[in-house]
Amino acid sequence: MSYSVKRLGDICRFEYGKNLPGNTRTLGEVDVFGSNGIVGNHNIGFTIGKTIIIGRKGSIGEVLVSQKSCWPIDTTYFVDENCTECDLDWLALVLKHLKLNTLNKASGVPGLNRDDAYDKLVLVPDSKNDQRKIAAKLKTQLSEIEKARKAAEIIRDDIKRLKHLTLEDFFSEFEKTEKFALGKKAQTTSGSTPSRGQKKYWEPADIPWIKTGEIAFASIKKSEEYVSSLALKECSLKLLPVNSVLIAMYGQGKTRGQSAVLKVPATINQACFAVLPNNTWEPEFLQLWLMYSYQELRNISENRGGNQANLNGDLLNSFEVPAPSLEVQKRVVQNMQAALVEIDKLSNAWNAKFEEIASLPNKILEEIFNEFEYE
Repeated sequence: MSYSVKRLGDICRFEYGKNLPGNTRTLGEVDVFGSNGIVGNHNIGFTIGKTIIIGRKGSIGEVLVSQKSCWPIDTTYFVDENCTECDLDWLALVLKHLKLNTLNKASGVPGLNRDDAYDKLVLVPDSKNDQRKIAAKLKTQLSEIEKARKAAEIIRDDIKRLKHLTLEDFFSEFEKTEKFALGKKAQTTSGSTPSRGQKKYWEPADIPWIKTGEIAFASIKKSEEYVSSLALKECSLKLLPVNSVLIAMYGQGKTRGQSAVLKVPATINQACFAVLPNNTWEPEFLQLWLMYSYQELRNISENRGGNQANLNGDLLNSFEVPAPSLEVQKRVVQNMQAALVEIDKLSNAWNAKFEEIASLPNKILEEIFNEFEYE
């Protein structure tokens, strides 16, 4: 098999995609591609046959392949049979290996300059038939890896469900136990954010200051930020004791509704809700019940008007939790934590396996194309 070293720009041409607003599309069977995948459909395409789509804005350097004519929009480049003499499957694999996402030059919205991509050097099999053979072999290997990845993903998701099923199993005996509103049996509070413009509230960094992003179903033993003792006096902050239970009232993604037990004295911001230590609930029992009730907490904060679903003090103060004897709570916590530790071990093992499988495509491409690097 003979090869030639060539610039990417000498073996293919990146053409610009075309704008196609949603309100101008006609429902059809042609895929409309954005920089990270299919974003809709249209009745006509403008590329010729099989097409490589490259992310230009947004998910820069993302490489996708359409098996038929499509409509790449203006956040992409595309390469079809009119843009190269190379085998398109082989070229797509080369583009994935080149890690075009590292060529971002935009200061604001990420952007890929095609001239930078063109300067990449590639070792090109002189025979298009050899290119096809390489592509066919790689596609077979990558297909098997994808099957393994999907199987591992299913197992990983099953383990996540196992944690909830374990909580459900332990807590099922308390469904008919008398429940009490948090605000009726415990002192609760929230926090605040000292002015960022006042350096005196942030230095010296004396006291942990917890934000919702740090509340993630795990004990909190340190914080990302600290406030000064002066902030504690002047900024409506309270120093919460160890074993306070924190709940995220709002935050990005899955944050809202997550809970944690505080293991250091700390303050919190206004997006956090705290249940102080009390004689009704063991802190770990309360936090585990809140974790078990995570979806319920998210549901009660949905559809309340406004632009964002949030929990608030009224909702949480009225949220009901069973209150068996403290002795029973301690027993349940001990048994449940032992079970959850084993599930976490299993989860960590499968997460590592999943990440290992997910990294295999890049490793295979590197093994095949590593000799192509001529920087």
